[in-house]
Amino acid sequence: GVVVSHAGVVNRLAWMQERLGLSAGERVVQKTSFGFDVSVWEFFWPLLWGGVLVLARPGGHRDAAYLAELIRRERVSVAHFVPSMLEAFLAEPAAAGCGGLRWVVCSGEALPVHVMRRFFEVLDGVRLENYYGPTEASVDVTAWECSPDWAGSSVPIGRPVANTRAFVLAEFLAPVPPGVVGELYVAGVQVARGYVGRPGLTAERFVACPFGSGMRMYRTGDRASWSADGELLFAGRADDQVKVRGFRVEPGEISLVLAGCPGVGQVAVVAREDVPGDVRLVAYVVAVGGPVDAEVVRGFAAGRLPEYMVPSAVVVLDALPVSVNGKLDRKALPAPQHIIKISREPATREEELLCAAFAQVLRLDSVGVDDDFFALGGHSLLAVRLVSQIRAALGVEVPLKVLIEAPTAAGLARQLGDLKSARPALRPMRTQKES
Repeated sequence: GVVVSHAGVVNRLAWMQERLGLSAGERVVQKTSFGFDVSVWEFFWPLLWGGVLVLARPGGHRDAAYLAELIRRERVSVAHFVPSMLEAFLAEPAAAGCGGLRWVVCSGEALPVHVMRRFFEVLDGVRLENYYGPTEASVDVTAWECSPDWAGSSVPIGRPVANTRAFVLAEFLAPVPPGVVGELYVAGVQVARGYVGRPGLTAERFVACPFGSGMRMYRTGDRASWSADGELLFAGRADDQVKVRGFRVEPGEISLVLAGCPGVGQVAVVAREDVPGDVRLVAYVVAVGGPVDAEVVRGFAAGRLPEYMVPSAVVVLDALPVSVNGKLDRKALPAPQHIIKISREPATREEELLCAAFAQVLRLDSVGVDDDFFALGGHSLLAVRLVSQIRAALGVEVPLKVLIEAPTAAGLARQLGDLKSARPALRPMRTQKES
């Protein structure tokens, strides 16, 4: 746990009132579990300034249809959503009937640009705020009022709240110029005192600020940059990057591309290691406006991303799982189940050997003659292994180009006659007597 002061919370509440100006009698919905910091302003902000507190039923924060009905029926003016839940809420047809809202506040996760755009399509005239804050501060420390005209690739997290400062620093606490990504540090009255009973970790994360007399600042571990006009742009966690086959990959960049695929609503991309030592990217998507085909989505990604960033599998879900606080529950995302066609048994010895090579490289029990190597999770590194397996089993050299053009056992079997033998050709040898 962390030690926070009442002064930090009071500062946060007073700043919010100055910014949003809640009027007496206005209604604020309280739907965040009291174990999470967002619930603090939901509870106390309306009570401090004469508003009305509308309590959602337990668990109601994860039911989009219920929330839409509650907001409309109780004439709610202000509501908070974690971006994952906001996306699900906007997909609910009844959300369009919540035009009585004055403000919607987003925090807890990075707000995707496509969700912000969808918000203004569904709730025209309602204002949207994007807040950012680590657990080690009193709720939120930066804020940005969203704009339907924003053309950037990521939604800003804005500027520091009252009595707060933010710094984007490189190594050795050197400030970086606008446009350069560094680590985000925050200072001010809302920053926590430290971790309970963990002096070593406190000393590592809460450091002396070289830019102000006597200040301490918190090292967030988040990456950010300043825009040319002084807005903070969130660039992900310093530890969110994953290494896939030697390449550093930002899953958020892939999610942004997949969100542009027709028929795709919510997107989550994660790196999974279901087989030890084999890290694969898996995309989870929720359809909007009708069914969506996983292979179509994967093909969309393949046409716009380098090969190492294309998900090995795309899983279509009815909804993305969320945790008790409304954030994406990554642990609940199911492992991809590759669909094996096995439309017919291998008809020749060559097809049988090729199917066995596919299965061994992909670590599957069996593979059908018409199953696509890449659709089953194959990638460039595994393709090299497959070529080696085929060389050992059949004595032919399969160029990677041929495998890409004919990625099934049946297709490769038809190509075998045209491929160069990997074994030296047999030729008659002269005996000593003949010489």
